[in-house]
Amino acid sequence: VAAQKCRKRKLNAILNLEEDVCNLQTQKESLKKEHSQCSKSINQIKQKLNSLYHDIFSRLRDDQGRPVNPCQYIIQCSSNGSVFIIPKHLAKSEQKQDNRKEQKQKM
Repeated sequence: VAAQKCRKRKLNAILNLEEDVCNLQTQKESLKKEHSQCSKSINQIKQKLNSLYHDIFSRLRDDQGRPVNPCQYIIQCSSNGSVFIIPKHLAKSEQKQDNRKEQKQKM
């Protein structure tokens, strides 16, 4: 009787583990699909942003009426919603300053 109960518990444990494996495989497939959809959405957003970026720069002109070179400038948005066109070399120095501030705050 004890051996029978032991075999029954072992069989139940195996069946439960097989069920868990099936559930995890289903969950894995679902997560793969979700990941794929998220990746597609991210790529679409990147394309739209890139298109918007080029559209903005195609319309911008400097003081002499010449087109603004997107290789030399970047678009920067502030927390209050203002948008600025900043030379890349200035943006890089601002990023360095921001990184230094963040490092000091962590200490």
